[in-house]
Amino acid sequence: MKTRALLSLACAAALPLAACGDDAIPDPPGRMVRSSLEREQNPSVPPADAADLVAGNTAFAVDMFHQLRAADENLFFSPHSISIALAMTYAGARTETELQMADALDFRLPQARLHPAFDQLDLALGSRGQGASGKDGQPFRLRIANALFGQEGYAFLPDYLDTLALNYGAGLSLFDFTTEAESARQAINGWVEDATEGRIPELLAEGVITPQTVLVLTNAVYFNASWANPFEPSATQ
Repeated sequence: MKTRALLSLACAAALPLAACGDDAIPDPPGRMVRSSLEREQNPSVPPADAADLVAGNTAFAVDMFHQLRAADENLFFSPHSISIALAMTYAGARTETELQMADALDFRLPQARLHPAFDQLDLALGSRGQGASGKDGQPFRLRIANALFGQEGYAFLPDYLDTLALNYGAGLSLFDFTTEAESARQAINGWVEDATEGRIPELLAEGVITPQTVLVLTNAVYFNASWANPFEPSATQ
């Protein structure tokens, strides 16, 4: 039997010039499988664990910046997108893979404490700016849309699905990538476009999903807020 072990990760961030819509993130496409557990809305996270998570995420972000930057070019990326999307995958990693991922991502907490800390951070970010206004005059919006899409027929362990539900409010949507790779890509892109109010129409480029794909992680961050200190348009290029 031929082994298929291809993981696709797609992350994006949208900073709109103008946008409209409500705050609800649409349900991901595909056949959903998830734990019956509800997301923990008030995770019990010691301050030291929260500080360790932030310190590790910051160190990872700086390292990633140095890897991505180029001379004389602007760079915009979302390290939080990468960290949280891969944390959702890390929940299913064990042995050598677990150690390698923790080292690369600068995860400093054991799994049992890491995921509640991510839950707390994600909920805190989602509550930022409540009552403030976005650039378009609509309410402030910060949407962090995480989703995993797996190959139909693969067995995803209940403990893994419990971790996703409890700490990320997520399940896993299934497609048969062996026969519908392109239609799955289009469906996932449509979901991301809806979640970001049209700002990210094609997160996954053609050919990213193939019949060999087993798991796709997506994370799209949508941010709409007005400047605390507006700048003069005449002073910009």
